[in-house]
Amino acid sequence: MDFALSDEQQAIHDLACAVGAEHIAPHAREWEAAGTIPRDLWPHLAALGFGGLYVREDSGGTGLSRLDATLIFEGLAMACPSVAAFLSIHNMCAAMLDRHAAPALRDRLLPGAVAMETVLSYCLTEPGAGSDAAALTTRADRDGDGWRLTGSKAFISGGGYSDAYIVMARSGGAGAGGISAFVVEAQTPGLSFGALEDKMGWRSQPTRAVHLDGCRLPADHLLGDEGRGFAYAMAGLDGGRLNIAACSLGAAQTALNAALAHMSGRHAFGRRLDAFQALRFRLADAEIGLQAARLFLRQAAWSLDRGAPDATARCAMAKAFVTETAERVVDDCLQMHGGYGYLAETGIEKLARDLRVHRILEGTNEIMRLIVARSLVGD
Repeated sequence: MDFALSDEQQAIHDLACAVGAEHIAPHAREWEAAGTIPRDLWPHLAALGFGGLYVREDSGGTGLSRLDATLIFEGLAMACPSVAAFLSIHNMCAAMLDRHAAPALRDRLLPGAVAMETVLSYCLTEPGAGSDAAALTTRADRDGDGWRLTGSKAFISGGGYSDAYIVMARSGGAGAGGISAFVVEAQTPGLSFGALEDKMGWRSQPTRAVHLDGCRLPADHLLGDEGRGFAYAMAGLDGGRLNIAACSLGAAQTALNAALAHMSGRHAFGRRLDAFQALRFRLADAEIGLQAARLFLRQAAWSLDRGAPDATARCAMAKAFVTETAERVVDDCLQMHGGYGYLAETGIEKLARDLRVHRILEGTNEIMRLIVARSLVGD
């Protein structure tokens, strides 16, 4: 088994790191304070192929593997995990358009999505259906030759900001088999948004509730087959979990790099901080954790790319392990900065706030353990 990245994969990672360092990192605190990411950032990233990572090349996308994509999100998250995670959401939606949209709708929306002139958001979670997503109550009722959607979605990244929304709604009976996926464009009558959520982290991502009050959609705004929406959603979440893990990994690497720089330049009791054995051990533990997390993540991505039967369980394991390891590393790095780590100007406290939500979204880490347990005992 070859654990080395290919020259092309290393170049992909290096490009993402360089782009993040130049175009995202210098502005991350400013965008967080403003509560939004400038729209003119996205076409710049799209010009590098980052707007359609999993979209087929013959559809105008980059056609990368899931492993390749984790390298991009790890690199971008070194600059800002909030921005990188929003790009992950857009790419998940673009892939769903490419795979499941009716030809006319795909031809109209996908080129703009790949160019990121059209920004996409994903609407699954509801106020009363978080981890139990199959219990969602948003309705999709037939209306002539089209559909009418009614309900509310919660915690939607890009709510009121994005140009189109992939919405999961119940078109049939109870359970996962009654859920279908729809495309709701921003100008659709009956679509509205709640107030901007005041969040602990991911503050550069505008997050709002999405309300659908009898939104009428043409028939071709149904994605794929009726009743298959939940399956499409779960397939997208396997990759999304890898991306969130990659974002955690990139952020934790930035924290470790900052801790190394801080401890080599600061003195206490007549010695550099990195000369104290206790602190050296702490640095070593951080490096061991990140190296293990990186290998675990890449193996899970490799499994998903190959359609391995246990890929879903591996993605769940990687998501839980990497996000928890990365959060622990960031917290240790903040501690090693002493009081300076608590100040916004060092950037460590922002990483700590941003990474906390990674244990909650794309399926909580408790749900990840449920998925893994089911793969072991065969529920």
